[in-house]
Amino acid sequence: MNKEALFAHIMQKQSFLCVGLDTDIKKIPEHLLSEEDPIFAFNRAIIDATAPYCIAYKPNLAFYESMGVKGWIAFEKTVDYLRKNYPEQFIIADAKRGDIGNTSAMYARTFFEEMDLDAVTVTPYMGEDSVSPFLTYPDKWVILLALTSNKGSHDFQLTEDAQGERLFEKVLRRSQAWGTDENMMYVVGATQGRAFEDIRKIVPNHFLLVPGIGAQGGSLEEVCQYGMNKQCGLIVNSSRAIIYADKSPCFAEAAGIAAKKVQEQMKEQLKAIL
Repeated sequence: MNKEALFAHIMQKQSFLCVGLDTDIKKIPEHLLSEEDPIFAFNRAIIDATAPYCIAYKPNLAFYESMGVKGWIAFEKTVDYLRKNYPEQFIIADAKRGDIGNTSAMYARTFFEEMDLDAVTVTPYMGEDSVSPFLTYPDKWVILLALTSNKGSHDFQLTEDAQGERLFEKVLRRSQAWGTDENMMYVVGATQGRAFEDIRKIVPNHFLLVPGIGAQGGSLEEVCQYGMNKQCGLIVNSSRAIIYADKSPCFAEAAGIAAKKVQEQMKEQLKAIL
């Protein structure tokens, strides 16, 4: 999916919501455990309930890999279900890959050729040759980690060099020589607040994948105030607050209600660029 199509999808849905499929076998409703594939059964119900209100899904690979082969099969079935039933949805593999060039090329082949996903999260800290193999696929996206929501982000990402440039700013500036706003996005945590102003000075036209609203406490209004651009430029992820909104047999209905609530808030925010 290219940038123009992604923006058109956002405007058509009046939403820039991404639903994070961080599906934990220990947190899904107990009645699903009798299913042949509980993880896929949960994901399918969540997708059916939330698809009208979101423009993207983001399976976090750690939750699937933790279950070995069974988890990977559930992941593949989830992607296949989305492709067949909701082909307009943007699918992000939250894999945080990044290694020496020939290894990164294999990761890129996995997600972009074998799985035919739209985007993959990549860690940039091994440099250009670890990222460039992901950038050779037309209409596919690399989403580089820039400034994350977790407490430990202060350990490295916010440290300054002798000139006062913070590490995340160096990542933003240097990586623009590798890709463009047509094939590269950045992860910026919702809890980073007014740091979005500094980020937009460096990457005014790139899409930002923003985790951290909902359970992690990020403010959608603040993210939009400082991070939205003329083409929206935001994909805002919510995981736990939507998929675990309820643990009863009515879990999917509750997830749909939670997603609709966020979509309605996003519709209001989008009025700023209309």
